[in-house]
Amino acid sequence: MQEVIQITTDQQNGLYDITGLVENIVSNSKIQSGMVNVYAQGATAGIMIQENWDRSVQNDVITLLRKLIPAGVWEHDAQDNNGDAHLKAGLVGPSETIPVINGKMGLSTWQNIFFCEFDGPRNKRSIVVSVWNSEM
Repeated sequence: MQEVIQITTDQQNGLYDITGLVENIVSNSKIQSGMVNVYAQGATAGIMIQENWDRSVQNDVITLLRKLIPAGVWEHDAQDNNGDAHLKAGLVGPSETIPVINGKMGLSTWQNIFFCEFDGPRNKRSIVVSVWNSEM
């Protein structure tokens, strides 16, 4: 089963919790044992599993990436002024795969799935969610 989630982002750099959206797709799939892959379409975005307890870890992720990969100093900036966004997306990566166990994602208590925006705000970001069965 495969669905595309579309979200709007309101920050240049931010983490957006999409766990509930992915949970709904997994539930609707009726798959009890398998895998779910969450994939960000776009060269300036990523997917990350991170702590969900409060915003401090999410804010720290953005702060770390801004310190590691500052804006305005990259060769690609001459084309469209977003070289840092491409590098951040490459470092984080475009996808995560989570096991489906007894019909639910195998995330721990403190884990959520985040869409990582590095070139926002954007009216439309697409995330492909693919769920497959491992039962034979």
